[in-house]
Amino acid sequence: MEETKESLSFKGVAERLTLGITRLLENMPGVVDVRFAEREPAEKRSLLSWEQKNTCILPEDLRDFYLTTDGFTLTWSVKLDNECVPLGCMMVNSVARLCPLLQPVSFFSLPNAPSLADLDWEESSTERGLEHAPAAPHFDSRSRIFELDSCGGTGKVCLVYKNCTPGVVAQQSEIWFLDRSLCWHFLTATFTSYYRLMITHLGLPEWQYAFTPYGPSPQAKQWASLYQPLTFSCELSLGDPAGDSYVNKLDPTKAFKGKSKAPAPKKKQSTQCGSGGTAKGQGNTGRHSGTKRGIDSSADPSACSEWGGWCSSTKTLYIPAPSTPPMGVATRGTHHHPFPALHI
Repeated sequence: MEETKESLSFKGVAERLTLGITRLLENMPGVVDVRFAEREPAEKRSLLSWEQKNTCILPEDLRDFYLTTDGFTLTWSVKLDNECVPLGCMMVNSVARLCPLLQPVSFFSLPNAPSLADLDWEESSTERGLEHAPAAPHFDSRSRIFELDSCGGTGKVCLVYKNCTPGVVAQQSEIWFLDRSLCWHFLTATFTSYYRLMITHLGLPEWQYAFTPYGPSPQAKQWASLYQPLTFSCELSLGDPAGDSYVNKLDPTKAFKGKSKAPAPKKKQSTQCGSGGTAKGQGNTGRHSGTKRGIDSSADPSACSEWGGWCSSTKTLYIPAPSTPPMGVATRGTHHHPFPALHI
């Protein structure tokens, strides 16, 4: 009976610790295998030992977090083609794994071996185009950096103490993201804000790159638009005033529209008939002219069906016309063709 009460009480703590994100993920389409690693609270002596070893004071909210659970791990997968693919991961290292990013130089290392401190240089915020951005951490003794999350190899989320003096206990800390090009990007000023940010982004791949000038990869943007549409659209509107969406746009009316067929070429008319047609058209325009237009006298008039009747006595070619002559037009002889005759 007591074990049942303890399990129910711990389940309530886990529910509050995850802010109900497990139930939200389980109701999403395609999401499977939501796992939350249950851990015991960290001991106070381990926290004091860490502070003495690293000459730093843990933030109050991070201390309370470790006194509730020694680290945090929540993973979930998606089902693609009957196969579970790991996708989301939310992680905060335990106190034992909260190690310095800059390890002390080993006695057995080469004297001129390069280190991260050699990559550090002075760069003002105005040169980077960020006038109001906080000063970035340094890889030398001026900053004390501890890894909170390895981000699956895409970068590191770090607890950073800036403006440190050797031998003096550091107290003020911030949360920064170090990308793979060793550039720093500010996330939040407190651990509580970062924890809520991690829960809001569902631990999607490369979500930390949303706070960088270049953003996450196209594949990560597609996952974000699928499982985090509201937050993803807000980030796009803030980062891109034009509001261009990274979701694939498909117009079925244009994508599946067949190619338009080219019009068939017109057949050319024969030269003999063409000349007769030209004569017919010119005869209509030049009404009652009585002149010959484009007619060869040596040609046989009966060779073309488009020509009219031929009078051997008057040697006149009559162009075809309606059977009934129009009003006011006199006919010529016995040939009832009101249109002008062509004399040859």
